[in-house]
Amino acid sequence: MAEEINYYILFANYTQGLALQDLLKSEGLKARISPTPRSVQGELSCGMSLLVLPADIDAVRDCIAKHNAPHHSIVPLPCQIRPGRGKFC
Repeated sequence: MAEEINYYILFANYTQGLALQDLLKSEGLKARISPTPRSVQGELSCGMSLLVLPADIDAVRDCIAKHNAPHHSIVPLPCQIRPGRGKFC
């Protein structure tokens, strides 16, 4: 089975992230606020990212380009979500 890829949009600050989330929502696109994975946290990342699924990434990129929305980068990573995490019984 192929490993699922998710896309994380990184920002220089939290305000940019919330603004892009509002913009995407107004365009009918899905993006979820997520902590930035530790493997890609860097100097410019504020610790907040938007998580975008592979099916939506092309439309999200088009929206970002159309509106010249500020962001640091878009990083593809293997799915970081572990459904069983935190379950002890």
